[in-house]
Amino acid sequence: MDKVIDIEERIPTLRERRKRRTNRKFVALLFIFLTLLAVLLYSQSKYSEIQTITIEGAVLFDKESYQAASGLAVGDSMWSFDAGAVAKELEKLEWIEDASVEKKWLTGVEIKLTEYVQMGYLDRGNSYQIVLSNNLALDQPVTVVDGPIYSNFEDDKKRKKLVDQLLEIDAEVLQLVSQVILDPDQEDADYVTLYMNDGNEIHGILSTLAEKINYYPSVIAQLEEGQKGIIDMEVGIFFRSYADVFGLEKEGADDEEPEEE
Repeated sequence: MDKVIDIEERIPTLRERRKRRTNRKFVALLFIFLTLLAVLLYSQSKYSEIQTITIEGAVLFDKESYQAASGLAVGDSMWSFDAGAVAKELEKLEWIEDASVEKKWLTGVEIKLTEYVQMGYLDRGNSYQIVLSNNLALDQPVTVVDGPIYSNFEDDKKRKKLVDQLLEIDAEVLQLVSQVILDPDQEDADYVTLYMNDGNEIHGILSTLAEKINYYPSVIAQLEEGQKGIIDMEVGIFFRSYADVFGLEKEGADDEEPEEE
């Protein structure tokens, strides 16, 4: 025989369950209301505004210029811009290789920039332009020249060939280069003369410059102490001292040929 459950016995239980469900709904609605209220109050307060903008990696131009290019300013809403879109806008600058923009905490923005590497300075006769690793000759005033000078490389294609070669030269060798001059009378062959910081001179061909000049440390290691001269790298690698070249000495006038590694 089935057990008969008295409905009167179940009423308190049903009431308790209904009460708990009602309480849960109320708590959920209260939470949503308070969250919306907090968001509303936050959006109307100064704590939703940009209070700090930090910029890392600015060398070619000052931070103020980069901030202006980003379109951001202190006091703007933290939620009025898309970080990815701002980064892409900064990457449109020809001298910027990469950019990232990140919102930090509630009121900060961090901008990280990677500029193209400075390779040297283009000689414009009475002024200089910074040459970057993407072959851009930057149009801005240069007050201090602290790297190699490139002469007769106004032509973009010629300068691109030079930059491509420079990027393949070992860093310890590249820092010894003081000036690179393209022979204007031998445009097809692209003959170049390099003046080195240690007093030597290199004659070479632009297309094989990196391949040959990376032997430079081993070449000068074979020279007598204090000996300076011209290292011809157009075909092989030959050394002639300045004394021989300018006829200061008669003895030992034969070319010396340091061994290639």
